[in-house]
Amino acid sequence: MPMITLQYASPRSKPGLTETLAKAANDLSATILHKDPQVTAVVVEEIDPAKWFVGNASLAQQALASFWLDIRIVDGTNTREEKAAFVAATFARMNELIGPLHNESYVHVNEVRGDAYGYGGLTQNERYIANKLKQAVKAAA
Repeated sequence: MPMITLQYASPRSKPGLTETLAKAANDLSATILHKDPQVTAVVVEEIDPAKWFVGNASLAQQALASFWLDIRIVDGTNTREEKAAFVAATFARMNELIGPLHNESYVHVNEVRGDAYGYGGLTQNERYIANKLKQAVKAAA
């Protein structure tokens, strides 16, 4: 269910890096935020380090990498501690894969209402209700 958008700039570009970054983001979402990796979508975009600026200097000039990861999840499905652990683990994993990182690298856990977010034509609230009804029917049988 999560939608993850990852933009990154790194002087350490190498073949297969985009796929590795997508897998890392999905794995972190599954292990820390308990999201189903089979319904998690990830978009990865590489940006030229000469076009990413922090403090009026490009990452190319600073010889550093950076990233912006935005994950959309349903509000209230994760604790404050889980979200903090996700932010810390994501920073550490990105540092391993594309670093050394500029400290101004970001993770945004974007919590949205279940009635305003979904996939396959159904909101998350509709999925939740359908699942509860299915469980009630099974329990009654």
